[in-house]
Amino acid sequence: MALAGRTVAWWARLRSPCPAAVPLCLPPRLPAGPVACERLYSSRGKEKLDMLMYPVESIRNFSIIAHVDHGKSTLADRLLEITGTIAKTDRNKQVLDKLQVERERGITVKAQSASIFYNHEGVNYLLNLIDTPGHVDFSYEVSRSLPACQGVILVVDANEGIQAQTVANFYLAFEAQLAIIPVINKIDLKNADPERVEKQIEKLFDIPIDECVRISAKQGTNVEKVLQKVIEKIPPPQCNTADPLKALVFDSTFDHYRGVIANIALFGGEIEKGHKIVSAHTKKRYEVNEVGILTPNEQPTHKLYAGQVGYLIAGMKEVTEAQIGDTLFLYKQPVEPLPGFKSAKPMVFAGMYPVDQTEYNNLKSALERLTLNDSSVTVHRDSSLALGAGWRLGFLGLLHMEVFNQRLEQEYNMSVILTAPTVPYKAILSSAKLIKEYGKAEITIINPAQFPDKLSVSEYLEPTVLGTIVTPHEYIGKIITLCQDRRAVQKDMLYIDERRVMLKYLFPLNEIVVDFYDALKSLSSGYASFDYEDAGYQAADLIKMDILLNGNPVEELSTIIHNDKAYATGKFLCERLKDAIPRQLFEIAIQAAIGKKIIARETLKAYRKNVVAKCYGGDITRRMKLLKRQAEGKKLMRKIGNVEVPRDAFIRVLKRQTDK
Repeated sequence: MALAGRTVAWWARLRSPCPAAVPLCLPPRLPAGPVACERLYSSRGKEKLDMLMYPVESIRNFSIIAHVDHGKSTLADRLLEITGTIAKTDRNKQVLDKLQVERERGITVKAQSASIFYNHEGVNYLLNLIDTPGHVDFSYEVSRSLPACQGVILVVDANEGIQAQTVANFYLAFEAQLAIIPVINKIDLKNADPERVEKQIEKLFDIPIDECVRISAKQGTNVEKVLQKVIEKIPPPQCNTADPLKALVFDSTFDHYRGVIANIALFGGEIEKGHKIVSAHTKKRYEVNEVGILTPNEQPTHKLYAGQVGYLIAGMKEVTEAQIGDTLFLYKQPVEPLPGFKSAKPMVFAGMYPVDQTEYNNLKSALERLTLNDSSVTVHRDSSLALGAGWRLGFLGLLHMEVFNQRLEQEYNMSVILTAPTVPYKAILSSAKLIKEYGKAEITIINPAQFPDKLSVSEYLEPTVLGTIVTPHEYIGKIITLCQDRRAVQKDMLYIDERRVMLKYLFPLNEIVVDFYDALKSLSSGYASFDYEDAGYQAADLIKMDILLNGNPVEELSTIIHNDKAYATGKFLCERLKDAIPRQLFEIAIQAAIGKKIIARETLKAYRKNVVAKCYGGDITRRMKLLKRQAEGKKLMRKIGNVEVPRDAFIRVLKRQTDK
């Protein structure tokens, strides 16, 4: 009764006109004071910022680029702390890495932006920072972020020196004609050698030594100097508020309640709530519901002006409406669309199927939303006799595929079957019938089931990549042997300094896509780094290898391989299937075949009953008669028996073959 009385009294006080003292309006047991008030009323809306205070001349847009694990995210944390964007605490680690997979793996997967306010020599500056991934598989995130910037901070580890992806990222920024600020990080480490790294930067990139900034992002040493360099070296955006609205969509995410949230960079004009805008790609019209900046959380603003980077919510409900690289403009004020981005070129393809076919529609919805967030993934409908309806997905690499699968599980609670990765091959057709069927002489093959017969093809082509390996010189012999085993052709060899060598090789893509990186790290005790770029297609002696169970081909296990590797791969697959398929009441022949020729075989023995157990002593003819009758029964059963390959056996065999 006492509790009920207290509750009634509290409601009476809450509904009555509230006096000036705020604590009286709080419910019992809530701490009084400003913190409690803020908690109680935080949902009533955020105070909007006025972005007119930051003209184009005081804006700097820049990215942080580097090789993986050279300290990009740590530097971003310190920059946010120094400028007061986030509070200084020991827990500030990977603040911009918001995904669970990023925190678990300790790598950046998704480029994230944050707006920083900084006062330098009495002038207030708006710095728009984009933290980008460092792994080769996510280089599309880097290339997409650069058009929204006028400069980059190139971070190099003082201990490791220049690595393969450092070189690749430098050339991305150089080709985009951006200002480059070289930063040597981790100078606090015991084995740090910044002088050597400065010489490497000067030799490879032709940047004077005195332009390098030595910092320790972890300790915060010299980080303030980086901000000053950003203001001095990076030019402001070349655009005008008086021009018509021209906004580039360089990223987007999906919110269950607000629809698509588009990250935009303004190249002209201004935008605010209530504006009618049009997409240059879809020609659809929208009304702007909210604009703002990321600090790094969403902070609504009254308007966004030319040169600024922020987010926009305009009631886009379908994930297909927010096209990365799209240009937005005001209704009845059309502009010339911005060039956008080159579409990502998938390097690895894999089949994806729901574990349970009743989950097909849920998986379809999850895929659509995740591909909005990661536009470098391509999706094609596919189906399989054993695994049902699914999709053929294209990824930029094996780590990209693993991260995408992990995000599906963590963010959308989806369990999927992912088949063995394959690369896209091409075939030049010689058969007039097939040319008429496909409508062209050159076709791309992403599924081994579509591989055309050798008689109807004049030439097969396989994708190649130009690989860059940076390694300490003592491992050169082992690495050259590894590359030769993978059918690679050496193109260049350059000593960066007296200890480090840069090798360039032309690789067939299917030779490096599965386990090359692991083998390279193993041979070099973890010191070598690897990066690659597309190098077109070249002619190759390719064949399709089928797996037969008792003479019947299993379509899901068909693979396209080079002729030289056929026997080893066939033997390995047969051995793996022998372990994965449960024994039956009849013998199963597991065979790898190229056309009609069997190149490998394993036999799964049948369960056998001991039919001679009841015989004791007596004539041997009785014993032989029972064994002969059993053999005939097994032979008949094998003829009419159907080998059922369970789903988990498919999963075990189709998994990446890294545990050879």
